[in-house]
Order: sequence, then C-alpha cells, then structure tokens
Amino acid sequence: MSQVQESVDVEVPVRVAYDQWTQFESFPEFMDGVESITQISETRNHWVTKVGGVQREFETEITEQHPDERVAWTSVGGDVKQAGVVTFHRLSDTSCRVTVQIDWEPQGVTEKIGAAVGVDDRQVKADTKRFKAFIESRGAETGAWRGDVPAGGGAATGGTAAGTVDAPGPHDEGEAQNPSGAI
Repeated sequence: MSQVQESVDVEVPVRVAYDQWTQFESFPEFMDGVESITQISETRNHWVTKVGGVQREFETEITEQHPDERVAWTSVGGDVKQAGVVTFHRLSDTSCRVTVQIDWEPQGVTEKIGAAVGVDDRQVKADTKRFKAFIESRGAETGAWRGDVPAGGGAATGGTAAGTVDAPGPHDEGEAQNPSGAI
C-alpha cells in the first residue's frame, strides 16, 4: 500500500475551500488525470481517470464528512483500491490549510514503479497547487453541500436529497449542485 500526503495553504476562508471541495464534478478542472466524476448519490461518485495512458473507472463512497473540517472516502467494488481524507484547517479569517492524504494499492508494474520513485507524490502536490490556484482565482466556491456524514458512512444529514447550494456557481444558477461525493 502506498501513501501520499500533501498540504497547501490557500488564501480563502476555510468555508470557501471546503465548499469547493464538495463540488466533486469540478475536480477535472484542477486534477490531472481525472477525466470525469459523476454523482451517483449523496455519498457515492463514479470516477473516470486516465493516467499514463491507462483509463480506469471506479466508484468511491464517502465514509465521513463534516462541514469545514473533513471529507473521507474509500473506493468500493472494482479493482481500484484507495482510501483517503482531506482536512481543512483555519489559519485566519481569510486563509486555511488543506491537507490531502491518500492510501492506495498500485496495480501492475508501471504503477508500482511510479509509486516507488514518487510519481504519485508529485501528482498530488501538483493537484493541490492547482486547487489553490483554482479557488484563489475565483475567490468563491462554485457551489456547496453542507451535509454531514457520520464516521462509517451513515446517512447524510443537514442537506436535502439533492443537496443545498450556498453560493450559486456558473452551472447551477441557484439549483442544487453535486451533493457529497469523494475523490
């Protein structure tokens, strides 16, 4: 099992960074290798990735989520084995630290070599820097889901089945957009 951990300080309030992170369908805008994420339910997402010429499709399930604090997930079914957590730490009224930790099982020789030489570390570092640039350039989130998922992935609370939006983004025009999901 490989583990990657990276932190980045962003010049937006913790709520803005957290709210943007709950907009999982926007991940392809700042995560290299993520082609699409489709929301299946409040706590499940379908991912399509392409890294090193290899395309994979898999699902993730939110196992814990608390507004302005953390989002934890695990892959479910399929061949992709990963779990992780993103935590949000208030530094001031206008800045916060976002920390990403991912545990994953490299598949095949190429992924195992890549993990051994730190390709995955560099990828996560680059993705967190792109998230920083993405949210700082906007200054506001594209939407939000403020629901809570207790540890263990129990029923979500604090949002409607379709989620809630605190700040309409360019694609939602005030409608609920992308409730909880995962990396």
